[in-house]
Amino acid sequence: MQATPSDVSEPSQQSTRPTAPTEQGISTTSVHAGEARQKSINSITDPVVLASTFTFENTQALIDFVENREDRSEYGRYGAPGEQVVERKLAALEGAEDAVLYASGMAALAGVLNSMLASGDEIVFFDECYHRSREYCRTYLSKFGVVTKEVKTGDYDAMEAAITPNTKLLVSESPTNPQMSVIDLDRFAAIGKQHGVTTIIDATLATPFNISPIAHGIDLVMHSATKYMGGHNDLLAGVVLGSKELLDPIRKLRGVMGPVTTPHNCYLLQRGLKTFGLRMKQHNENGMAVARYLEDHPRVERVWYPGLESHPYHEIAKETMRGYGGLITFSVKDADWKQTAAVVDRAKLARIAPSLGGVETLIEQPLVMSYFEFTPEQRVEFGIEDNMIRLACGIEDSADIIADLEQCLAE
Repeated sequence: MQATPSDVSEPSQQSTRPTAPTEQGISTTSVHAGEARQKSINSITDPVVLASTFTFENTQALIDFVENREDRSEYGRYGAPGEQVVERKLAALEGAEDAVLYASGMAALAGVLNSMLASGDEIVFFDECYHRSREYCRTYLSKFGVVTKEVKTGDYDAMEAAITPNTKLLVSESPTNPQMSVIDLDRFAAIGKQHGVTTIIDATLATPFNISPIAHGIDLVMHSATKYMGGHNDLLAGVVLGSKELLDPIRKLRGVMGPVTTPHNCYLLQRGLKTFGLRMKQHNENGMAVARYLEDHPRVERVWYPGLESHPYHEIAKETMRGYGGLITFSVKDADWKQTAAVVDRAKLARIAPSLGGVETLIEQPLVMSYFEFTPEQRVEFGIEDNMIRLACGIEDSADIIADLEQCLAE
């Protein structure tokens, strides 16, 4: 699908944007992909199947299932009807062969790393990443002899230099959180292929609406489906997508460990995806409008948003993204962390909370929300500034979000 003017924040750049991975429009795919045209009980929505155990009529039926002659459920830890529908829908949106759904984004990350790494293996991260991802690798995987290396985000020479015969994974977000750096997906994929190393992109902040890593040669794509895909701040879910060959052992380990989501969560995620395209258009439009407003505000020192020409990765973003999402990071000019907190506290429309991608606008100060127990030196290492604010635009009218920010930033 060629991006249309309503899909992008800057229609004049339409011709430079990559196409979506689906043959049908992305909203059509969001509504219909993965679902049977006629459901088992003739309902237009898939029923919520509240069963952990599924029965067999006789021994031959069980044998047919074991020998893969019948596609059905056996036990909830290995897959359930609602989960399978959502996995097919997400795979279609991503342009992937297969998808494995998890109870959360972090469960998906842990599942992938646990499945693909062994003692002595190495993983190379770009250093701008979700702090819990870093913590899992540094604190927990290290106990089992897995070595984590971090290199400066966007330094592809440093990433390539960090690769050894023991390196098994190259991992990055795109865009990153909260600096909103955008990865050159073609170069990232090429490094992995040249050295025989699997590449992983966490595209939570972009979603399949705005970026298509697999089309650029990335091996695995991950999302916290809690965010834009669910879209309503009412569920937890994560997903990893890619080839069936790579995902089969990951799915097998998930069946052993059991980090599966619930039937009701699958229903909520499927329902949220029905409006995915509509919501992402509004998130993109709000993000661009608010970012431009903030960039021109006299009390704002800097804005991190890849849709702005001032962003260091803007040119790469134009080449790889169809829109820029609703997440914006900005810093308050000449403010310490307490003065920055006062700006956040004045919000009336935006709610102080973690997360992003829901219909409600959220605001937070990364220093307080995620890095309060870190030393100043550690915060500098991770690029977290005292006067930094992260704004996750919802789908409200952009004028109202801007009005809220105007009174927040009033002297």
